[in-house]
Amino acid sequence: MHRLLVLYLKPADPDHFRDYYVTNHLALVKNWPGPLAWRYSFDVAATEGEAPYFAVFEADFADAATMAAAQASPYGRRVAADVANYATGGLVVMHYPVQDGTG
Repeated sequence: MHRLLVLYLKPADPDHFRDYYVTNHLALVKNWPGPLAWRYSFDVAATEGEAPYFAVFEADFADAATMAAAQASPYGRRVAADVANYATGGLVVMHYPVQDGTG
C-alpha cells in the first residue's frame, strides 16, 4: 500500500477552511478514482506544545503507480487545483509506502 499525507498549516480563516473543505473539497475527493480509503481530521494535537498543523488528510492507494495515475488524471488535477481555495496557510504533501507492523 502507498499513502498520500497532506499536512495543512493554520489558514488565515479557519472557519472558511473547515466549511469549504467539508462542503466543497471533500465532495471532489469522494469522486476521485484511485484511493482505496481516505480520512481527515481538524483535531490535530501535539504530545507537547502546540501542533504546527491545523488539519491532516490521508489517502491510501494500492501502490505508488496507482497514486501517480490518480494524481495525473483530470479529476486528480481538479482536486489539486481546488486546494488554493481554502489552504491559505500552506501545506506539506508527502507520500510513502506503508509497511505493516507485526507483534
